[in-house]
Amino acid sequence: MHGRTVGKRNRFWTIGVALSASLVLAACGSTKDTTSTGSGGGDGTGKVGVILPLLTSPFWQSYNDYVPKMAKSEDVDAMKTVNSNSDPSQQITDINNVLNQGVKGLVVAPLDSAAIEAGLDQAERKGVPVVAVDVAPDKGKVAMVVRANNVAYGEKACQYLGEQIPSGKVVQIMGDLASVNGRERSEAFRACVKKNFPKLKVLEIPAKWESDTAASKLDTLLNANLDIKGIYMQAGGVYLAPTLQTLKSKGMLKKAGQAGHITIVSNDGIPQEYDAIRRGDIDATVSQPADLYARYGMYYVKAAMQGKTFEPGPTDHDSTIVELANGNLEDQLPAPLVTKENVDDPELWGNTVG
Repeated sequence: MHGRTVGKRNRFWTIGVALSASLVLAACGSTKDTTSTGSGGGDGTGKVGVILPLLTSPFWQSYNDYVPKMAKSEDVDAMKTVNSNSDPSQQITDINNVLNQGVKGLVVAPLDSAAIEAGLDQAERKGVPVVAVDVAPDKGKVAMVVRANNVAYGEKACQYLGEQIPSGKVVQIMGDLASVNGRERSEAFRACVKKNFPKLKVLEIPAKWESDTAASKLDTLLNANLDIKGIYMQAGGVYLAPTLQTLKSKGMLKKAGQAGHITIVSNDGIPQEYDAIRRGDIDATVSQPADLYARYGMYYVKAAMQGKTFEPGPTDHDSTIVELANGNLEDQLPAPLVTKENVDDPELWGNTVG
């Protein structure tokens, strides 16, 4: 229903969609379905395990809050979420524990794009379909990857900073390069600056999604580079507070419009970022859709449990399904740039949570 699919029961399922409040909530029917011969093939019932990467970020706290709501709207029997506490090894253990509880489907946000393969292989051996949220696995089979275009994250941040800063030094506070998200955002930002804004010099901080690491390394970098003009934070959920605190401690936190203001772009779209934009502490963020991650994670796992499959192409919810190099499909959800001009938009998920 949410991506283009093929099959002989199109008409009957479309009628079923019209009768199902949960699927109507998720989208309206321009897509079709088929029955797969792989995992699933049942009626979509059974317990679904949901594994989180961490809960120290406001983004993942929001996603965690959305999961039971979206599970209910999609008629998915989701178990209580499991938090892997930023530990890739623990995440594999968590997957095995959940699989041993007899789940019929699994939604997981991988911490490490390579390490997650062990858990995915175990799920495949048990015939349990998996949907990956936020991070695409390098290897291993999933029914769908639900994430935004992370290359676009880096490019949007680059474009915004480049348009605001004629020349000078900009800092990229990177995520974990063991994650495809960290790699794609970093490489896209770097390449965009090199191609479009050659008068900008990129300084990089590998921070591994760790707030303490970001703070200490930014402090060290600023000691040697007091002439920083811009900062790109790859995850506001973990980097916003330490970045602002570090700048403030050095007397470098100036409001937008004031002399000496450092232009800051973030990723996530959490309420704290929106408040920082309103205050003038930062200038923009790319809103990563926590609500849609939960919604379509639930939608696709139910579809997989029913044996439905999808094809690359545009969906009916303003996204595009693409085929990845490893053969998995990825639904690339929209992620808008938020600035002072649109920060109060009531449709932004960050304006709907506390």
